[in-house]
Amino acid sequence: MVGEIAQFISAMRGAARAAQNTVDAYRRDLADFHGYLASRRRGDDELGEPIDVESISADHVRDYLAFLMKANASRATIQRRLFAIKAFFRWREGLTGHPNPARAIRSPKLEKRLPQVLGEDAVVDLIESETQTTAAGLRDRAILEVLYSTGIRVSELTALCWRDVDTELGMVMVRAGKGNKDRLIPIGEPALDALMAWRAAMPVAWSLDGPVITNLRGGRLTSRSVQKIVERRLRSSGLDVALSPHGLRHSFATHLLNAGADLRAIQEMLGHSSLATTQRYTHVNVRHLKEVYRRAHPRA
Repeated sequence: MVGEIAQFISAMRGAARAAQNTVDAYRRDLADFHGYLASRRRGDDELGEPIDVESISADHVRDYLAFLMKANASRATIQRRLFAIKAFFRWREGLTGHPNPARAIRSPKLEKRLPQVLGEDAVVDLIESETQTTAAGLRDRAILEVLYSTGIRVSELTALCWRDVDTELGMVMVRAGKGNKDRLIPIGEPALDALMAWRAAMPVAWSLDGPVITNLRGGRLTSRSVQKIVERRLRSSGLDVALSPHGLRHSFATHLLNAGADLRAIQEMLGHSSLATTQRYTHVNVRHLKEVYRRAHPRA
């Protein structure tokens, strides 16, 4: 089974639409499934040593999902692992014709959680919580400004190069993000000003092909480092809220929608292939909805 999983992952890497993060997640999820099967092989003579993929039945997959539930795995984790298992067996079915044992297994419904967002005033408090004088401080300010101004993912922020920032047009090009689609996003003047201030203070010379967000040695900053910066700035701002860099993306979408922006325009800026995904990224309170209805409907 290990060899076939490796072949499947290799095939995924060769697919133009498969993002690297997705490939890595599927590899880890399938390795976990294989580990589960291996751990119970002594009590299941069907699986043998090594594990024969064709001996795996729908009951084995269901038992694995039940095991995850007992281990208190989140529904999102269980759903993602089932997606990986289904994709693997679907790929194998196409090669060998052997039936997919996971075909009829349904995914657990995800908990409907509203994403955490900051109010507009709270965003200002977060961004302006510290006086920016050092190179690190100017960089951190630029990180917060760009995340909120553009709504890009933290992985897209860390992948930006200076040639992707058009200061004259006030646009940012996000290249081959999730879904391998390039997209242009407007960026506000405060964010551009913060970027230029950071570029002037960079301790290592910048270049058009060089990274926008770096550590103080000039290396590209990691997503985890950005998360730590946001967490530290939350503490220094005195905001009592748990917020990840993705929370600024949620805030971006919600504030635009509350101000009357078109949902499909927000979808384009966020880079979502589905409008339903965009809707989950937005907080629309009842008062706002009723006000929009009152102003827009002829018989409100």
